[in-house]
Amino acid sequence: MISSDSTNIKLSTLFAQKAKAYMELTKMRLSLVVSFSSAFGYALAMGGNVDWLQLTMLFIGGFLISGASCTINQVWEKDLDKVMKRTQSRPLPTARLNSSESLWFATILALVGLYLLMVYTNWLTVGLATLSMILYSFVYTPLKRVGPIAVFVGAIPGALPPLLGWTAATGDISHAAMIIFGIQFIWQFPHFWAIAWVADEDYKKAGFKLLPVQGEKDLKTAFQIMTYTLFLIPMGLMPMYFGLTGTNSAVVATVCGVLFLASTIKLMRDQSRKSALQIMFGSFLYLPIVQIAYLLDMVN
Repeated sequence: MISSDSTNIKLSTLFAQKAKAYMELTKMRLSLVVSFSSAFGYALAMGGNVDWLQLTMLFIGGFLISGASCTINQVWEKDLDKVMKRTQSRPLPTARLNSSESLWFATILALVGLYLLMVYTNWLTVGLATLSMILYSFVYTPLKRVGPIAVFVGAIPGALPPLLGWTAATGDISHAAMIIFGIQFIWQFPHFWAIAWVADEDYKKAGFKLLPVQGEKDLKTAFQIMTYTLFLIPMGLMPMYFGLTGTNSAVVATVCGVLFLASTIKLMRDQSRKSALQIMFGSFLYLPIVQIAYLLDMVN
């Protein structure tokens, strides 16, 4: 006879496993980066004088919408994820969740996220958040098997979070908003391509075509990565030029940009996986460091 304690333990374990699988669908680290970027745009627009309730709801709403987008992406690619080593352990390939469960989860996340933005921000922010979700889930995702155009399309929703934060605070899109959008937009290219270089073997198994030019890990691709990274240096100075921030953050952005650029020059020299990894990890560090520097150096 099975005891009630044993049954409760099994149910608790099953619930915990399901909850863990659902959290994995949200790609928590990515969604937290999205939320942070939204909060950055909001705080910069507000000059540091934030409405903490509004900021919190923006952060949560951004996380939920990002989680919904990531979930839909994984439903689209569940069969492709099975053939890639880096994605084989995700909830759908391992059958810990099915497509129906995942789509219901994505729908709930999206509706709650958009509702929070509607109540606590404005319709422009809701519209941009909806656009971001559509582009990432239904345009970028299928385009990954078409060609490098997917990177350009994916860079748009990838760069929208700080713009969402700005519009949540101000209700409009100004030149300042486009500056912070532009920095994150340009950053997407070396970031995407470094990941595609490192994961090239896996991506080819799934038919993903994300590397530029002929889609090969060669000097031409390394040159493209270097070129976009080079643009980040003058872009990083624009917040100071337009009076959003001061000199200190401009120095930080320039130093980070130069170090980032140096790693891409190394890739041009040796075209190695190690150098691509350095660019990938460098891209993860560049954005939060520069954004925090801007926040600490706001011109009120």
